Formats: sequence, structure tokens, C-alpha cells
Amino acid sequence: MGSLGYFIYPWGFLLQGLAIVHFIRRRPDTYWIFIILFLGPLGAIIYLAVEALPDIGLLGQSFKVFPRRKRIGQLEAMIRDNPSPGNWEELGDLYMDDGKIGQARTAFDKAIAARADTPDPFYRRGVCAIQLGDAAAAVPDLEKVVGKEPDYDFHRARGLLAHAYAQTGQREKAEALFRQVTTISTLSETYLNFADLLASEQRNAEAREWAQKVLDKKPTMPSYLRRRERPWFRRAKEVLKRLPA
Repeated sequence: MGSLGYFIYPWGFLLQGLAIVHFIRRRPDTYWIFIILFLGPLGAIIYLAVEALPDIGLLGQSFKVFPRRKRIGQLEAMIRDNPSPGNWEELGDLYMDDGKIGQARTAFDKAIAARADTPDPFYRRGVCAIQLGDAAAAVPDLEKVVGKEPDYDFHRARGLLAHAYAQTGQREKAEALFRQVTTISTLSETYLNFADLLASEQRNAEAREWAQKVLDKKPTMPSYLRRRERPWFRRAKEVLKRLPA
């Protein structure tokens, strides 16, 4: 242990700093912060090995930003000469990946205006509308998708349509559709949107039940899925914290 301490001594504060920054950004289980703080550099090494090391695989996603933005520039130039629906649709997908939701929505508008025979641009435009807080515009797009392919995107389309109904005051239709979807889908997003609807109607016990279902999935999930689901776990905890038991 003495030789290990000698080796890590110059880097101790740096290791702890890296571990704390990663903890704040990724927000894993709370007990890790105590391991980092009370075990010092050794705790930081343990944390980084268990929690940060698997994230190295995610760095590849970050590097995709540069080719994606290069491709966006190429498509923006191509569309001036060839405004085909395929080019508009690809550009919309890339805008969504880049977080440019308003521009993505506009691109899907163009794709649909040029060719309205596939559900994909309608679905993505509906998702954009929900993310932009325009649930009323999302409803017809998602209805079109669900009417053509009820299981589109692993039933997420129906879950989002139910959410759009709820957001536009169509509560009975929303609840009926949520109950249909949740019998065949375990998407955390759908569960939590259903919980939000129930909570808005002061049906707190039911809302808590659906939020708890999200957390109940955690123990049996493989680690890579648990990492991906962390935002939903946090949201579920917030719902449970907000609603009276």
C-alpha cells in the first residue's frame, strides 16, 4: 500500500477532481461521492475504474459531432441544387442529433411537402413538436404514424401520442392509450409521462406506482442500460419526491 500511495500521491487531487467532475455530470448512485471524498485518491481510482472507465466507449459519440456537422454543411449546400425529400429528411435527422430541434422541424416540413408517403418524417416532426412544447401540432403527425404502424419505434410513437393527448387536454383518450401501450411496452419515458398525467389529476398513488415501476427495473438491468436510463431514474425519483406517499 505504501508504494501505491507514493505512486498516486502527486496525482491524488487531480484524480479526485476528475472523479468529482464525472460524478456531477453523470450523477450515479449517491454513495460514490462518499467513497471519493473519504477514501481520497484510492476512492477516486475505484470510482473511475467502475463508473468512468465504461464511459470511454461513449467518447466515440462525442467524436461523431464533427463528421455530423460536416455532413450538415454538405447537405445544406446540396439542397440548394437538389431539394429532394431524402436530403431534407437526412438533414432533419442530423439537426435532431445536433440538438437543433427547430431547424429539424423545418427540414421535416420540407420533406413532407415534397413526399408524404412514409411515416418517418411525420414521426420525427411530431417528436420535434413535443420537444418544442407544441403538442397540438404533434397530435396529427403521431396519429398518422400510429394509424399506419401501431408499433412504430417499439411502441414509442403510441406512448408519445398518448402524452400529446394529455398535453392537449384529451385526458380520457390519453389514459386509454397509455393503458394500452403499457401492457406491451416498458419504456421508462411512457411510464413517467403516464405518471405525470395521473399526478395532474391528483391520483397520486397511481402516479407513484408508475414512477416506481421505472426504478424497479434498475436492479435487473445490465450496467450499460442502467447508465443509459439514468435520466429516467432521476426523473422517477423526482416524481416520487414530489408526490405525497
